[in-house]
Amino acid sequence: MLARLVPHPYLSLSLTVVWLALVNKITLGNLLLGGALGIVIPLLTAAYWPDRPRVARPLRIVEYILIVLWDIVVANVQVAAIILFKREKDIRSAWIVVPLEITSPEAITVLAGTITMTPGTVSAMLGADGGAILVHTLHTDDPDGVRDAIKARYERRLKEIFP
Repeated sequence: MLARLVPHPYLSLSLTVVWLALVNKITLGNLLLGGALGIVIPLLTAAYWPDRPRVARPLRIVEYILIVLWDIVVANVQVAAIILFKREKDIRSAWIVVPLEITSPEAITVLAGTITMTPGTVSAMLGADGGAILVHTLHTDDPDGVRDAIKARYERRLKEIFP
């Protein structure tokens, strides 16, 4: 019964939290409206999600979010330093192919979004077979190091979250 009412509990929770963040005020009315949106939207879209994404270790999501937030802060400082102190001829942009071990569409989407949200990097294209993602970085002296960092910091954790 509960699975029919809340077909995607993580999506419902996420929608409620996003709603509260958007209105920027936690009141009973906003909480009820966010909860209603968190229930109604997944119900209306459940037919388009025949295979619910399986989350193996939901507490790892919190760890992942904290790491991404920290990386965004650090990357903001690094990009500011590049813009303010590096001469244009000293900036070495690079295209990096990151081979993927993850196969879940949800995990690949989260990885691509994470790369794009982190200042200084953009995920540009997913390989036709889903086996690699093309990443552009604003500046790097070590493209292999960037690739390895993406795999170690993000992909490894996403493999644990989305088996």
